[in-house]
Amino acid sequence: MTEGREWEDLATSMAHMARDLLYQGSVQETLDRIVTHAVDQVEGCEAAGVLVLRGGRVLTMALTDNVVRASDRLQGELGEGPCFDAAYHKREAFRIADLTSTEHRWPRYVPQARELGVASMMGFLLFTDGEDDLGALDLYSSQPGAFTDLSEHVGWILASHAAVALASARNEAQLHEAIRTRQEIGEALGILMERHGLTEQQAFAALTKASQDHNIKLREIARTISTKGEIPSTR
Repeated sequence: MTEGREWEDLATSMAHMARDLLYQGSVQETLDRIVTHAVDQVEGCEAAGVLVLRGGRVLTMALTDNVVRASDRLQGELGEGPCFDAAYHKREAFRIADLTSTEHRWPRYVPQARELGVASMMGFLLFTDGEDDLGALDLYSSQPGAFTDLSEHVGWILASHAAVALASARNEAQLHEAIRTRQEIGEALGILMERHGLTEQQAFAALTKASQDHNIKLREIARTISTKGEIPSTR
């Protein structure tokens, strides 16, 4: 009966978390809440972060403690480490019980991680459909053996909810960006049509040519026109 009650409480807690993540107003706010929930919800977790790889570089997108940033920096510099591997090889989950004992998989990272006070780690690939990875959620503890089977199970559920919320936040941000771009281009077209007596097609052709000539995105050219009233000179 007690075990059933614990799972019921966990389900309720995860439902509240899912609503909270979807309520956030930006991608960064969503990321920040994900790592906060990880520390609150996963037994044994003292610090959490989200790591992504972009162009071979390690980026820390969110963190609850500076140990996360230090660990990510190490893994980026050394090109090895559990979080690095999870993101690079798209490993769905990992759990390292004791970094204070012998660990042969990351011979350069582990000794320096120990110096940071990291004794056990766990991480999960953030995913929505098994292919679109959004980085790795990484959990840290200063105690060996801090993460149990239950910790891993809860972490996996949390990461699944987090990935859905993160994908939703990214899609919404992209939609707002597209709307802003369309509005700025429309405003620039209106200025060109009014000041130079152009048709909409002629104005758009002029805008496109300026973008190509200057090797600048169409939106940036449109913003310049809206600010200065003229297409930038090619001279």
